[in-house]
Amino acid sequence: MNFDLSEEQRLLADGVRRMLEKHYDFEARKRILASAEGWSREAWARFAELGVLGVALGTEHGGFGGGAADLMGVLEAAGAALVLEPIVPTIVAGRLLERAGSAAQRAQWLPALVAGRARLALATTEASARNDPQRIETRAQRADGGWRLSGSKRAVAGGGAADAFLLSARTDEGLSLFLVPAEAAGLARRACRLLDGTAGADLFFSAARLPLEALVGEPGGALAPLVEALDFGAALVCAEAVGAMQYACEATLEYLKTRRQFGVPIGSFQALQHRMVDMTIALEQARSLACLACSKVDGASESAERARAVSLAKIGVNEAARLVAQEAVQLHGGMGMTEELKVSHSFRRLTALRQQYGDTDGHLARVAALDAQKEEDNACR
Repeated sequence: MNFDLSEEQRLLADGVRRMLEKHYDFEARKRILASAEGWSREAWARFAELGVLGVALGTEHGGFGGGAADLMGVLEAAGAALVLEPIVPTIVAGRLLERAGSAAQRAQWLPALVAGRARLALATTEASARNDPQRIETRAQRADGGWRLSGSKRAVAGGGAADAFLLSARTDEGLSLFLVPAEAAGLARRACRLLDGTAGADLFFSAARLPLEALVGEPGGALAPLVEALDFGAALVCAEAVGAMQYACEATLEYLKTRRQFGVPIGSFQALQHRMVDMTIALEQARSLACLACSKVDGASESAERARAVSLAKIGVNEAARLVAQEAVQLHGGMGMTEELKVSHSFRRLTALRQQYGDTDGHLARVAALDAQKEEDNACR
């Protein structure tokens, strides 16, 4: 498999990297983090201007018709800068709307999303759901010529910045999707900061009223497109985690070269060299796994093939992220835990990414279930 970026992918990634170096250094990020909203509209407009938000959407909506592989370099750059803006949540929700939504829904939201005028978020997480997208308690019932929504969603990534939510709910027909504006009557959004400081939200529905056309796709037909979207998101956060790990490795190596004890750089101590090598190996393994996951969500012929590859990649990247984040903080000593040092923020970002779109336990269980199903299918032949 060729892991090299194409010329177009490289040019886009280089453009994003230059923009971040110029406008999004660590001091700028700290100011954004301390702001009331927790993200920057100015930075969002720059991402839109560079075309980042439309990479995975069709040309009829102003996008480029690309896939996860086209976003790898971009997200590595964003991961290294610890970008606070909800790039992945918006891209994932927009792509799901493009694949499952009506023509009217796509026309209303997708061109605005590409232009940076709107942000979407995928609201599937509940207090009791954990990793299972089907295990939800939010209900949608037909009432008065529309839908009545009740329930809650918790820790919605990108929810603090979203103008609308793609929300999963249980209907009489089964799992369904709804497009819910952030200002919908009966929806209470409580903004919160997630572990890494990004703008999340808890959503509460008290007999919220939605029109019939809020339904996305067919009633009870949400599972397949939703699982595909979650896999796409998992592949993207793998790429973003690689970028954050790349920064952590580079910063730690520079620290080992400059911090001196007993008259010599601490990087000359063999025990620390071994730990730095372990970090570098974990990073390169994670990069290969992220490439695999992105290639599978773009081109796998079967859903089971895609699901297994993405889950195995997420498991491996999660483990690499844990090792790199912990070692980076430990090798920096006590100062590795301070707010003033970017390494401490990379630790929190990598910890948050490990939980998004399925944690390690959830993906391990999924791989086991897929393998068991395969064995059962083979036994029946």
